[in-house]
Amino acid sequence: MRIPGLGVLVMDPDFDGYRSAPVPVPVLGGAACRFIVEGYDDDPAPEDFHVAIRTFLALDRGALEAASPFIYAYYRDITDQLLAAGDDEWLVDIAGPERVLDHVRLGAEPTIARHFSGDRHVYVSIECECAWEPEHGLQIVFRDGATVTKVGPYDGHLTHWAAFDDDRLDGVVYPARRD
Repeated sequence: MRIPGLGVLVMDPDFDGYRSAPVPVPVLGGAACRFIVEGYDDDPAPEDFHVAIRTFLALDRGALEAASPFIYAYYRDITDQLLAAGDDEWLVDIAGPERVLDHVRLGAEPTIARHFSGDRHVYVSIECECAWEPEHGLQIVFRDGATVTKVGPYDGHLTHWAAFDDDRLDGVVYPARRD
């Protein structure tokens, strides 16, 4: 199968979707990434995938930098939890939002899927590693491939609204820690 912007993709039964050959991704520092595309065959509007892919591939690092305050808030919540528990094994000192991306290893397999149970937009989701949360990592999600609309621990959900089944989280990039 051929998808504009990604070229020829092959079915990958491990992901129940298609996998691309490596494609350079400017927003991820030019890294060559293999995209996973889910739900494309049966989608009523595959051109939405094309737009999200084209938009995502046109982004530069500025899109991640714009999300840095939210990523930093996630870091602060985890740090506060560690300090409250008296556990400093994974404690990392990050001076501020402008330094938080220095402690993130961006993922190399963006997943593209439509959010069928929510707003029906196409999202690009990236599973990343981060120094402050080695178990759950960091998920960065781009709505329509354009802007970061979700950050937090990797849970596979495309929005916080879906993750918590809470309408109040519709449009929230990172919710403050929930006790």
